[in-house]
Amino acid sequence: MKKVAIIGAGLQAKRRAAPIAEDSRFQIATVVDRDEKKAARLATPLGAAAATDWRRVVADPAIDVVLVLTYPDTHAEISIAALEAGKDVLCEKPLTRTEAEARALCAAAERTGRTLKCGFNHRHHPAIQEAFRLFASGLIGKAVFGRARYGIGGRAGIETEWRSNPAIVSGGQLMEQGIHVVDLFAWFLGGIRRVTGFTSTGRWPIQPLEENGFALLETADGVVASVHSSLTQWTNLFEFEIYGESGSLTVRGLGTSYGVEELVIAQHDPNGPFSHHTIEYRGGDISWKAEWEEFAGAIEEHRQPLGNGEDGLRALQIVNAVYAAAKSGQAVVLP
Repeated sequence: MKKVAIIGAGLQAKRRAAPIAEDSRFQIATVVDRDEKKAARLATPLGAAAATDWRRVVADPAIDVVLVLTYPDTHAEISIAALEAGKDVLCEKPLTRTEAEARALCAAAERTGRTLKCGFNHRHHPAIQEAFRLFASGLIGKAVFGRARYGIGGRAGIETEWRSNPAIVSGGQLMEQGIHVVDLFAWFLGGIRRVTGFTSTGRWPIQPLEENGFALLETADGVVASVHSSLTQWTNLFEFEIYGESGSLTVRGLGTSYGVEELVIAQHDPNGPFSHHTIEYRGGDISWKAEWEEFAGAIEEHRQPLGNGEDGLRALQIVNAVYAAAKSGQAVVLP
């Protein structure tokens, strides 16, 4: 049985701990947080130890797997140390705070031969998984364009939260939440080669971070996808669309406050009636469990996981390029 250490005992740790606890191949051995009481609240029901020193835990030869669920400014340091200590690592998104850190982290994974996964749970929502399968099968033909809207409403006092501290994070709402759909477009459409965009902040006092990020992402084949990620979307919203030559695939909702997760499959016949089919995925959010199973499978099979470190680096590069375009007023070509 492999032993797991969870570094960071916040909301993501609670989401990710449950499927690990249900997996007979793994045991959560330690939960680490700077606040020992916070670590203990998560650790005690799991039968795990609580600790405050991540360095000691990462160096422990009894630990096999490390989940890095801390603030972005510590992702690189902890993840690299864990890889170099021989652990497999799942690191929450964004992969790191800077591109230089992300490149160093990916290099550490390659150098050590350990498994590195970026926490892109949206890839593992059942509607997204099915949409990707259908798209890859050629059901709607070659992609024509993509469109995504993803937003939440802010909250009073948001300016005091760590997400609003530019010394800790690498961007605002586009980096925090929009990076998920940026990653999905990179996955569905292939390499993003050129981007442009705009950012704005008018409601919440979080400058220089943005509350609204607008991006246009263009592939080498000329397919364009639009992204709007918002902190002033007063009713939570998730919508991801791929339009092809002969139809479209639309994912709406993520369960819980985003509404029932559904996939709308539409097929276009210029000589016949328009038709569509809707699949509803009811129940709780299973993406966390599915992502854990993918990570565990990659470890066992000694393969790259879906949403690996390079995917995390690429998504970070794309968002940063949008920021650069918004600042300069010029489109940015990615390497």
